[in-house]
Amino acid sequence: MWLAAAVPSLARRLLLLGPPPPPLLLLLSRSSRRRRRLHSLGLAAMPEKRPFERLPAEVSPINYSLCLKPDLLDFTFEGKLEAAAQVRQATNQIVMNCADIDIITASYAPEGDEEIHATGFNYQNEDEKVTLSFPSTLQTGTGTLKIDFVGELNDKMKGFYRSRYTTPAGEVRYAAVTQFEATDARRAFPCWDEPAIKATFDISLVVPKDRVALSNMNVIDRKPYPDDENLVEVKFARTPVMSTYLVAFVVGEYDFVETRSKDGVCVRVYTPVGKAEQGKFALEVAAKTLPFYKDYFNVPYPLPKIDLIAIADFAAGAMENWGLVTYRETALLIDPKNSCSSSRQWVALVVGHELAHQWFGNLVTMEWWTHLWLNEGFASWIEYLCVDHCFPEYDIWTQFVSADYTRAQELDALDNSHPIEVSVGHPSEVDEIFDAISYSKGASVIRMLHDYIGDKDFKKGMNMYLTKFQQKNAATEDLWESLESASGKPIAAVMNTWTKQMGFPLIYVEAEQVEDDRVLKLSQKKFCASGPYGGEDCPQWMVPITISTSEDPNQAKLKILMDKPEMSVVLKNVKPDQWVKLNLGTVGFYRTQYSSAMLESLLPGIRDLSLPPVDRLGLQNDLFSLLHKQADMQEEKNRIERVLGATLSPELIQKVLTFALSMSAAPLCRQCAH
Repeated sequence: MWLAAAVPSLARRLLLLGPPPPPLLLLLSRSSRRRRRLHSLGLAAMPEKRPFERLPAEVSPINYSLCLKPDLLDFTFEGKLEAAAQVRQATNQIVMNCADIDIITASYAPEGDEEIHATGFNYQNEDEKVTLSFPSTLQTGTGTLKIDFVGELNDKMKGFYRSRYTTPAGEVRYAAVTQFEATDARRAFPCWDEPAIKATFDISLVVPKDRVALSNMNVIDRKPYPDDENLVEVKFARTPVMSTYLVAFVVGEYDFVETRSKDGVCVRVYTPVGKAEQGKFALEVAAKTLPFYKDYFNVPYPLPKIDLIAIADFAAGAMENWGLVTYRETALLIDPKNSCSSSRQWVALVVGHELAHQWFGNLVTMEWWTHLWLNEGFASWIEYLCVDHCFPEYDIWTQFVSADYTRAQELDALDNSHPIEVSVGHPSEVDEIFDAISYSKGASVIRMLHDYIGDKDFKKGMNMYLTKFQQKNAATEDLWESLESASGKPIAAVMNTWTKQMGFPLIYVEAEQVEDDRVLKLSQKKFCASGPYGGEDCPQWMVPITISTSEDPNQAKLKILMDKPEMSVVLKNVKPDQWVKLNLGTVGFYRTQYSSAMLESLLPGIRDLSLPPVDRLGLQNDLFSLLHKQADMQEEKNRIERVLGATLSPELIQKVLTFALSMSAAPLCRQCAH
């Protein structure tokens, strides 16, 4: 999933809630003052929040048979749940997740035994749990848990909620739609709402007969509802084993366009009534994308269909529900007459992102929300790989560098940055912790990892991972293990330096010509936007470094792994008049500071454009960031930003580079305290 505005690409994966509005800040401030005042008076303050606890393991689901009947006028719904469950340890209670739902009746019937009715429902609203108490002990084995309940089609854009739309005739109506990630399936039905507690789902919807009803799987039956001739009951096929946050259902009025992928998967794009034409571009993208991922992972798409639907009221940019992907309208619909090329690229990226999750996230799911960065970071990288394959004319990797990569470096250089991987306790922390650093830096380091391993071994490792853990859960370390096995490289050791500590390195490089060879001396230290790093212990990274020369600017002459603070490398057969550049393609997540001579030698490659655009962009960003760390020379900064990539005036470039060299004469990397 995630965000949102069709502005910077990096934001789309996140639920950027932003700071609370001023009244809430005022309320929080008053609350804090009140607690301090109570403390000063010797009065007891409010008890601290209980530590978060995951659901007990005594009872777990095998299959949910769920029937929901939404009322699109009163904004309520009725539900019936029959869950095949496994009692692993004898108990007289069942604890589930439940929020904003009223349970009417509940019972448990052990297989081959009499039904036991629950005698109490204890709601723990703060924890969003309910405890069903039974008069006798539930023995180990399988059985059926039955729950009748009612709920509200809320207006919070989470859980099972109502979405307002206007018909072509101008009438205001409502659809019933879902958004469950991270923990809002519990607002639609009582469930074990944790990603590691997987089960299959048999879903039925009782809906007005003139409405479209969709869910994760294909329709297998549609029949009149016996109690009301205006309703029909729509039954869907059983899902694979999956997590609750990926369940989805939609009831509303929609048109659609349809095709089949070359692998025979039915692909549909659902649009508001009268806008089917605007779904054709997304349909084209989806039909190209499914075979790409199937071939890349060497794992077939496991469902018979994939629906993409535009929702009128939608908080995120898109959500990867298995087989029924929901989108904000601007992230799916393209007006063939009026939409610009950037809108098409945006839609292609979002479609590519969500369909990648059908394998990486849905088929294999993170064990807990701590590993969400990998789920989203991976999809945020491979969406670009997919779009580059389907639409090479977009030159999409240059846009990745200018959007995700650059923004991630800007934020990660701040003193208040954080590691990509942060331990998550309560799921509510997901929205607080995961931001552009986690997602865009996550995508950037996955891109660097892919380049370090090589495409062939990376694909091999991905296949091993998806095959081993399909329909199961995995942690970040499981992916590293598969990639390490496929490549023979120290993947876990390398990646831990990038995911478990904040920041990134600045690589200082100087060169010496020794006969026909070029000897490079490299050193690394932490890059800080606030100035030279002054901590006692310098963080160190294992940095995959590529080195190119003017002999072939598009190919790496040498690839190394810099696993120490300083090292020297020898480039064989490099003539004195040839330039040398680090970080081919701006793939490595580090900044480079060149010696004066090396920087000046790059000018010919800039003038004649033999240095590729993405490399010129990376060089510009590095120079500008190093200037930014010095005095506030705004005019010169602007000049660098305008000129270095444009290469229209070599004389001006020379002047700017000379200024940059004079400002950064003392190598920043050498100021680290040892």
